[in-house]
Amino acid sequence: MNPPTFTATPLVRRKLRQERLARAVLAGMVLAMVLPLAAIIAYLAIKGAPLISWAFLTQNPSDGMRAGGIWSALVGTIYLVVIALLVSAPVGVLCAVYLNEYARENWFTRLIHLAVVNLAGVPSIVHALFGLGAFVLFAGIGRSILAAALTLAIMTLPVVIASTKEALAAVPMSFREACWNVGASRWQTIWKVVLPNSISGILTGVILQVSRTAGETAPIMFTGAVFFKKIPDDTLFPYSLTDQCMALSMHLYTVTTQVTNAPEALPYAIAVVLLGAVLLVNAAAILLRGRLRSRKKW
Repeated sequence: MNPPTFTATPLVRRKLRQERLARAVLAGMVLAMVLPLAAIIAYLAIKGAPLISWAFLTQNPSDGMRAGGIWSALVGTIYLVVIALLVSAPVGVLCAVYLNEYARENWFTRLIHLAVVNLAGVPSIVHALFGLGAFVLFAGIGRSILAAALTLAIMTLPVVIASTKEALAAVPMSFREACWNVGASRWQTIWKVVLPNSISGILTGVILQVSRTAGETAPIMFTGAVFFKKIPDDTLFPYSLTDQCMALSMHLYTVTTQVTNAPEALPYAIAVVLLGAVLLVNAAAILLRGRLRSRKKW
């Protein structure tokens, strides 16, 4: 006996055509975003490949930054990113916990939410002027790694707060109610249940924070970065918090606009290292986020 056959009605055929059209449009939009990015990365890699080597990564700039490597700028960038992360991540997470778990919904909390959203869109040059006035001049820290890192932390704080708050709000209320019903306090519920189940969303904000911190130039130019600073090649921690430092973004700007007769491949090589470092950190964080997300109980 032959199996029954089904004939698509005009309505079904129309819906199938709409589905195929929507899929094609979405695929085109993805390609329109991915292909230019891939082309940019490929162009930078091809132009900068002649200079990229282990010596380029581990040597200080020399000959007026026309030769040598980017060691001092690479180490300075690591200092700035790590210190800014150590400041903004705990403060941002705690602020988001208070706003989502403790604060009552009223005009004051709505004002805070509005301020966080608006601060995320403030241009980096404005944050640079704030860091110059607040940390360098008013606090008396001076132009230093600490002042630059604090400025970067303030700049990226709204992103961490917003992403963490959304991650906390996504945890079902039934989880909290179950904990309260067995006698757990509010903080015990947050620490043992809410935060572990929202860690993947929190990491999203941290990824964005690291990416933006590594690539900013204006805030560190005003508060702690210098054009050139030689550091010992055999020292693990060459900078102190009160020192000024080089940074990859600042070094790229300097080589591109201030250094004459520099090798053509030099700015492209610096850009490849900066982009590669950001992508490497992002990839590691995304893998960790996926691993943690797979452990969710909902």
